[in-house]
Amino acid sequence: MTTSLGSLGPAGGSPARPPGALRRLVDRLPAVVRHGPGFWRRSVQARVVLSTLVLSALVVGVVGWFLIQQTRDGLLDHRVDAVVQEAEAETEAAKATLTAQLGVDTNESAQQESLLQPLRARGATRGFAVVLSSPISEGLRLADGGAKFTEGLDLSSVPETLEARFDSVSPTAWTYTDIKTARDIPGLPEGPGIVVGSQVRLPADDNVYTLYYLYPLAEQQETLALVSRAMLVAGVPLLLLVALLTWLVTRQVVTPIRMARRVAERLAAGQLQERLRVRGEDDLARLATSFNQMASNLQKQIRQLEELSRLQRRFVSDVSHELRTPITTVRMASDVIHDAKPHLDPVTGRAAELLQKELDRFETLLADLLEISRFDAGAAVLEAEDVDLVDVARRVVDMTSALAAQRDIRVVLHDPGTRCYAEADVRRVERIVRNLVTNAIDHAESRDVEVFVGTDLQSSAIAVRDHGIGLGPGESAMVFNRFWRADPARARTSGGTGLGLSISLEDTHLHGGWLQAWGRPGEGAQFRLTLPRHLGVQLRHSPLPLVPDDARETA
Repeated sequence: MTTSLGSLGPAGGSPARPPGALRRLVDRLPAVVRHGPGFWRRSVQARVVLSTLVLSALVVGVVGWFLIQQTRDGLLDHRVDAVVQEAEAETEAAKATLTAQLGVDTNESAQQESLLQPLRARGATRGFAVVLSSPISEGLRLADGGAKFTEGLDLSSVPETLEARFDSVSPTAWTYTDIKTARDIPGLPEGPGIVVGSQVRLPADDNVYTLYYLYPLAEQQETLALVSRAMLVAGVPLLLLVALLTWLVTRQVVTPIRMARRVAERLAAGQLQERLRVRGEDDLARLATSFNQMASNLQKQIRQLEELSRLQRRFVSDVSHELRTPITTVRMASDVIHDAKPHLDPVTGRAAELLQKELDRFETLLADLLEISRFDAGAAVLEAEDVDLVDVARRVVDMTSALAAQRDIRVVLHDPGTRCYAEADVRRVERIVRNLVTNAIDHAESRDVEVFVGTDLQSSAIAVRDHGIGLGPGESAMVFNRFWRADPARARTSGGTGLGLSISLEDTHLHGGWLQAWGRPGEGAQFRLTLPRHLGVQLRHSPLPLVPDDARETA
C-alpha cells in the first residue's frame, strides 16, 4: 500500500502627510489621474467599459486559476503515480538481487554497496537520486551519518517527517520535498521534487534499511509555466478584445444620448430650433422622433407664453400710463372735496374720506404697476452707494411702528452692534425691507416681528421673522409671484397691492442678491435678503441662516 504524507511547504503604517504636502503630491500626478474620478462620474461609456473589463478579467482569472489548478493536479498525480511505481519496481529488483545473494558470504557493507551501486547507475540515466539509510534498529537520522547516497545530494532533501515514518517497518510512502544538492547532479536539478521511501531487509545482518528515491518535478514545473504563459498570452488580448467590443457597442447607444444631451442643453439655453437627427427605425430613432416632437411642442407653447407675456406687459404698461392722467384729475377733484369736508354733512364727509383713502391705494397700485413694467422692459437702473443695512432696518422699523401698533404688534430690531455695509441702491433696499416688514405684520397674528441684520467679508443680510400662520409646503417659492396670496380670504391691513414681494424680488435680482423665504404652518415665516458687499460679486453664502434658530430647535 502506498501512503501520501502531503506537502511539506507586515503590517505597518506610514505617517500622515500634511494637507499641503498631499495637495502638492496630487498636483504632480498626471492629468489623467487627477481628472479620472470626474471623468468616471460623467461618462456612462467609461463606466460600462471598465466594469465589463473588470468583470471579464475576474472571470478569466477565476477560470484560468481553475484550469491551472486542474492542470497542476493532473501533472502531479501522473508524476506521483509514475515515480511510486518506478520506486517500487526498483525496490522489488533490489530485493530480488538480495535474495539471489543468499548463502553468499558477504558482509553488510559490501552488500549495501552492491545494493546501492545499480540504483545509482540507473538513477544517473533516469534522473533520480537514491539514499540508503542506516538500519532502523539503530534509530539514527540521515543527518547523524552512516547513510549512503548519490554523490552531491544534500541529505536535508529528505523530510524528517518521512524519516520518522520509517522508524519502524512501514509500507512504501511518499511526500513532496525541496531537492537540494551540494554540486550539480546530471538529471537532478534543484527545486521541487518527490521523495519515495521503501524498505528492504539485508540478508547479511538481517536488518531493515530504508531506501529513499528523489525525483525532480522540473518538467512538470516547466509544463505548468508554459500553460500559465499561454493562458496569460491568450487572456490579455481576449480582455482587450472584450473592452473594444464593449466600447463599440456602448458607443452606438451613448453617442445618441450625448447628442440628445447637447441638444437639450441648447434648448435650455433658448435655442428652441435645435432638433435631433433621426436615423433608422430602431428604439433610439423613435426616441429621437419623440424628443423632436416634445421640443416642437415646447417651442410652440413657449412662443405662445412669450406672446401672452408680451401682451400682458404691454397691457400693464399701457394701462398704467393711460390711467395716470385721469387719476391725476380725479385726485385733484378729490382733494377739493376733501378740503371742503368740514363744511359737508357727515355722510358726504365720510364718503370724501373713503374716496381719498381709496385713491391713495389706487395710486400705490399704479406706481407698483409702473415699476413692474419698468422691470419687464429692462429699464430699471441702480443708483449704488455704500449703504448701512442697520440704518435701513432702523428707518423701516420707525416707519412701520404705527401700522404695527394698530395690530398690537411690536417690531423688534436685533442690532448686531456693528455696521453692515453693502453697495446698493438705498431707495430700493429700503423698499424691499419695508415690504418684508409690512408683509410680516400682515401675517404676525398679534405676535412680535423680529428683524435681524448680519454681515461678513463677502455679504450683508437682513432677515425678517414673524410667528404667525407660516407657509405651507411649496409656498415659499410661490410667495414671490405677482398678486399671489396664501389665503385670499384674509384682509390686507397694510393696504398692499399684492405686488410688493414681486417688486422686492426684482430689486434683489438687480443687485445680484438673494431673496429667500422659509415657513412652516403654525410656526411663522422668515424672509432673508442677502446682498453682496460689492456689486458684481457672486454670492456663495449668507451671514444669516434662512431657517430660524428656534425652528431648528423644535424640528
